[in-house]
Amino acid sequence: MPELAFISLGSNIEPEKNLIFGTRRLADLGKLIAVSTVYQNPAVGPTLQPDFLNAAALVETDHPAEIIRRHLRSIEADAGRVRTRDKYAPRTLDLDLCLLGTQITERTDLSLPDPDLLTRAHLAVPLAELAPSFLHPVTGETLQAIADRLRPDASLLHQPEITVRLQSIVSELDSI
Repeated sequence: MPELAFISLGSNIEPEKNLIFGTRRLADLGKLIAVSTVYQNPAVGPTLQPDFLNAAALVETDHPAEIIRRHLRSIEADAGRVRTRDKYAPRTLDLDLCLLGTQITERTDLSLPDPDLLTRAHLAVPLAELAPSFLHPVTGETLQAIADRLRPDASLLHQPEITVRLQSIVSELDSI
């Protein structure tokens, strides 16, 4: 039975190129249903670095979480990402599975829903655009309520040009 996979996308190294690449490759997981607005926001962490561009995608998929996560890591690697110990390092592409339907998983290598969804506006706001009434499987809050709670303290700047480019990928794939 297909599930809805909510996937966050981020980049602060050639983000326009890498977000387009990542979005196209998400279709390998199933049906790409929608892509959110792209937002520019300051990088999180102690390292001084360029701002990130962040968005979210909704994919209908039959794959289990482990396969999705492995595929996301493969896409990141194909975009030139090299993982280091510094979890705040600049990145060509950062893809994270934030929700997979209503699944709840707590393991050292995978947490669903992603706990950062409850504390980081750059995740919550784009995800809420995709399915505002979707209920967080742990808290029972709607994605919109989570986004509304986090948005006032966030610095999120809409990036209309790259938003249109990413959202057009959904239309292109629908016509194939």
